Amino acid sequence: MNLKRIAKLILNRARRKLCPSGSLNDIPKDPKLLLFDFDGTIADTLQNGLDILNEMAAEFGYRPLLGDDIEVARNMTTRQLMRYLGISTARLPMISLRGIKLLRSRMHRIQPIPDIPELLYQLRDEKIPMGILTSNSEENVHTFLGRHHLEIFSFIRSSSRLFGKAHEIRTILRTYKLDAKEIIFIGDETRDVEAAHHTKVPIVAVGWGYNTRKVLEAQKPQAIIEHPLALLKLLGMREPSTGIPFTVC
Repeated sequence: MNLKRIAKLILNRARRKLCPSGSLNDIPKDPKLLLFDFDGTIADTLQNGLDILNEMAAEFGYRPLLGDDIEVARNMTTRQLMRYLGISTARLPMISLRGIKLLRSRMHRIQPIPDIPELLYQLRDEKIPMGILTSNSEENVHTFLGRHHLEIFSFIRSSSRLFGKAHEIRTILRTYKLDAKEIIFIGDETRDVEAAHHTKVPIVAVGWGYNTRKVLEAQKPQAIIEHPLALLKLLGMREPSTGIPFTVC
């Protein structure tokens, strides 16, 4: 076996180990819609979300996330986290609704993920339609977008259930008469990846949000990016500046 073939085998094995998912060829280079998650993807709600989760723990009878537990939890899927905290499926809607209401009074504290505004303005200038799909409330998202001058999305859809994003994606596809392969979903949690897989929509997972890269990789997204501007390169647009990490699956 020659050296060239050996090198190719090593590279292919390394890629399979790092990114055991579909191909970059599954990601459309000229998408008709970019569908963004909100919390952790566009808005840096992690700390406020954790604070609210812990504030509600005693009332709803589940364990809080403190100290090292936080990093442990970030390496769990959403369902694993619910079991870890002791949250029943039956109580989840009430907890979610209360959390959204508590977050409403803190939206003035929430900042965009660094370089997200630059990314979104660039995508707007490229005339790529963008939408938001979130388990947060539309009111909270509108408040945030208005405060940070990011009212550039074609629509905002709120999923009424924590695991309801697949249903909403199908509704979006029907409403806008789009094929699943014509859009890209961008999200930071394992449940975003799961929803994309259920609907056959290509998913770009982001490494700056709630879940860690390790647990996201296990869900097999089409790509993982570590910096917002890397999405431009993934779409074949202007190259990000030197030094921006860019990793794809």
